[in-house]
Amino acid sequence: AQPMHLDEAAGKASILGGLAASGWHTCAMFMRMLCDAFLLDSTSQGAPGVDQVRWKKPVLAGDILRGNTTVLAKRLSRSKLQLGLVTLHSELFNQRGEGVFELENTVMFLARDAAQGPS
Repeated sequence: AQPMHLDEAAGKASILGGLAASGWHTCAMFMRMLCDAFLLDSTSQGAPGVDQVRWKKPVLAGDILRGNTTVLAKRLSRSKLQLGLVTLHSELFNQRGEGVFELENTVMFLARDAAQGPS
């Protein structure tokens, strides 16, 4: 059990300093934010995985999160020519501007010709 994620007193007594979201809860919140802000209106075809996750600071009860995502690289898939692979670096910040989370992953999108359909 991890009481620091369930109980205020246990959270304050822990190294986290307060009732804190688990790292995986933070990942889930990030994914929701990314979907709402970007992926749901895109040609995203899913992702082959996550390359890197970093939990930099605890996300405490009451924190307000905002995020940034930057494109690091893009290329066409070698095996599925209709797909482009885009490598992203994403960060979440709390209301004090402190970085609390980083993630790097690759997302598959329909390539422009495939997304536009036949001419």
